[in-house]
Amino acid sequence: MQDWLPILWVSTVAGLATTLGSVLVLIFGRPQERVLATLLAGSGGVMLAVVSLDLLPTAWQIGPLRQVIFGFALGIIFMKLADRQLNSSSPSLPLSRQQRLKRIGLLVAAGIALHDLPEGMAISVGQEATGELGLLIALAITLHNLPEGMATTAPLKMAKLKGWKILLLNFGIAFFTPLGALIGLFAMDRVQNSLSFFLALAGGAMSFLVVAELWPLSRERHPHYALLGGVTGYILFALISLLH
Repeated sequence: MQDWLPILWVSTVAGLATTLGSVLVLIFGRPQERVLATLLAGSGGVMLAVVSLDLLPTAWQIGPLRQVIFGFALGIIFMKLADRQLNSSSPSLPLSRQQRLKRIGLLVAAGIALHDLPEGMAISVGQEATGELGLLIALAITLHNLPEGMATTAPLKMAKLKGWKILLLNFGIAFFTPLGALIGLFAMDRVQNSLSFFLALAGGAMSFLVVAELWPLSRERHPHYALLGGVTGYILFALISLLH
């Protein structure tokens, strides 16, 4: 197992992007919808570039095909089950607007925390394969977490929740990413010759997140800005990936 301190540091910085997004909303207010759409789709494009150009090719090179296929499929299934559990976790009782806004903010926060675990695992798995891949994944997740922190904070602020409580919530969410990174390191250390499986697992989880959540959410109101952000994000990190 590699030295865990650099991985813990990088994953903590990536996780704290959620807190930074929250701070920006608390100070400056909610950004325009087209800005959020571009940021969300851009982070999705970055993630797809990481998966298609680094995670899966590296997994293919170092491990058997069955591990790659099984890991990718399991990553998708895991995220699908987690997503379904999250969506069925709240009752459909009549609520006031303020209660609805608070509920939305807390559900988004729970979803982000849930997704941050496999994202943290992806950082540690990428770092185990090559240091450059781990940094690329961390950068992609940082860009992804920034608008997610905004998405958590905006409805809670509109629900008139105290600013320090919102900030504390997002600060707590941030540490699910390094927690996931430590879990990934522990798992790889216990299961020998499984790096290709974990690379593909991270690829499947990230792919589901982009296709099932980031892309549909980003294009709801501004599909053209979402397309621009997604294509720009993919091309930008494709170039970075090819040059590193």
